[in-house]
Amino acid sequence: MRKTIAQVKDLHIKEATEEDIPIILQFIKELAEHEGLLHEVKANEDLLAEHLFGESPKAQVIFGCVNDEPIAFALYFFNFSTFEGKPGVYLEDLYVKPSHRGKGVGTILLSYLAHLALQIGGGRLEWCVLTWNTKARAFYESIGAKPQDRIILNRVEGNKLMDLASTFRRLSVQD
Repeated sequence: MRKTIAQVKDLHIKEATEEDIPIILQFIKELAEHEGLLHEVKANEDLLAEHLFGESPKAQVIFGCVNDEPIAFALYFFNFSTFEGKPGVYLEDLYVKPSHRGKGVGTILLSYLAHLALQIGGGRLEWCVLTWNTKARAFYESIGAKPQDRIILNRVEGNKLMDLASTFRRLSVQD
């Protein structure tokens, strides 16, 4: 049973539980389809179980629910800013079902995460947005988010990630 952690108007914010893994995966796939990236989804229920609810969870999920039905989700984790010297919250994904967009659901979930960042003594709530997603970018700017033009997201994945890791293994001193 999902526990309500906050309520704003008719929207209940609830923590995901292990029983919600199929719903989490469904939201991930809906988001990926919306972004034209469904072919890139490698997540499955076993991976989500291990990394969200296993011995050492790496991220957390909340749902925006109406009448106990999840209509939105946010997947986030805690990070740390060396410049601020404080923790923060990094929002990996936010998705609101199309029939509920434009009703303040995204704002409520983001405001909860901002509240959470302050609760942990944090100084930032951060996320990325696809460059082509002008509606999302306009929404984020409307709530006070400032696009960062002085940083560029870098990523190493797949074979390049394995190559880089093998460099460490080659260079490290083995006992």
